[in-house]
Amino acid sequence: MVRKIIKIDAEKCNGCGACAAACHEGAIEVSGGKARLAREDYCDGLGDCLPECPCGAISFEEREAPAYDEAAVLAAKQSKASAISSQLGQWPCQIKLAPVNAPYFHGAELLIAADCTAYAYANIHDDFMKGKITLIGCSKLDAVDYSDKLTEIVRNNEIKSITVLRMEVPCCGGIEMAAKRAVQNSGKNVPVQVAIVSIKGNII
Repeated sequence: MVRKIIKIDAEKCNGCGACAAACHEGAIEVSGGKARLAREDYCDGLGDCLPECPCGAISFEEREAPAYDEAAVLAAKQSKASAISSQLGQWPCQIKLAPVNAPYFHGAELLIAADCTAYAYANIHDDFMKGKITLIGCSKLDAVDYSDKLTEIVRNNEIKSITVLRMEVPCCGGIEMAAKRAVQNSGKNVPVQVAIVSIKGNII
């Protein structure tokens, strides 16, 4: 059927997640730092997300799309409420406590997250931790340079990639620098991606 549905311009989107939070149907998700319409049949075409977007990245269009499925939306909400699960793939997760040689590091995609990100970014489990091995720490509170420990982890294991999740505050720069220094010191070519969380809980 041809109906009104939202359109998200990825070029304009800054990945803040305001639209996803405003969408009561759960049609929008943030993935790879960009919002996207994940379920066309969850979009009711009313556009609660439009006024929340600070970038003007969302508009309406009329096109062929599945009909809005209210029953599926309600079922998804009930399922999500009863089946929220942790995406933590190993224990311990503190950088200081993690062993350098552990089987879960082999072939892992690594998430190195500042402690505060778990409290600031509401969907950290699904958006960042899912499918990754997570290490957390705070270079300011621990008053330690994590680069030595992280260097050994990267050097002694086949790490596929590293995502650093940090807060926008300057003290979080320590954990980012430690991760980058670890890759450099390890002598390996491991890609490092950095995502920054604002104090309001958005990806910036």
